Amino acid sequence: MSEDKLDLSNLADKRIFTTGEAAVLCKVSQQTIIRCFDAGRLNGFRVPGSKFRRIPREELIRFMRSNDITTSVLESPRKRVLVVDDDAQILELFVDLLSRDPRLEVKTASNGYDAGAFTESFRPHLVLLDYMLPDINGNHVCERLRKNPNLSDVKILCVSGVVDASEVEGLKAAGADDFIKKPFDLAHMVRRISELLGIEPSSSLMGQTAITR
Repeated sequence: MSEDKLDLSNLADKRIFTTGEAAVLCKVSQQTIIRCFDAGRLNGFRVPGSKFRRIPREELIRFMRSNDITTSVLESPRKRVLVVDDDAQILELFVDLLSRDPRLEVKTASNGYDAGAFTESFRPHLVLLDYMLPDINGNHVCERLRKNPNLSDVKILCVSGVVDASEVEGLKAAGADDFIKKPFDLAHMVRRISELLGIEPSSSLMGQTAITR
């Protein structure tokens, strides 16, 4: 399969790849990909009733990273932000705020279980994490992220209004990059999010000065 048969325009949204497409992205022969698949080094599934193999996006990225193959062509130019909070109003606030910046892609979760699943599938660059979730606290979420080699570079910004200084230090020891206490100024929040993502703060967002509860 030649590279001109692989549509490079929609790779950021493509979820399943053929062995030929995987070969193009990995810059190896299709037979090499097939051998890795059949040997269990590259996981996927066979199309029912056929000999064709299919490879999920997350597995292809894992395989490429484990073999020091750049995954940049698969990445969206937008920065991905996962907001984790059990307060629906807070989730709505962040979605409304951050979605105004075309450089950002936003997804939400309201508990630790969904947060774990979404970090694997969504692969956020930044997690905005409420410290106290219904099923888990922020320390455990931070520790799980830092123990996963595929997610160890994710930035974590914890947000809460009910922690003391020792708990903040515990969060940072567990892997959080920073902590912001509620209530917070939105302009300050936008500035810190931008710093962690390595982008310039959006001028349209910096005009937000409301204080959240």
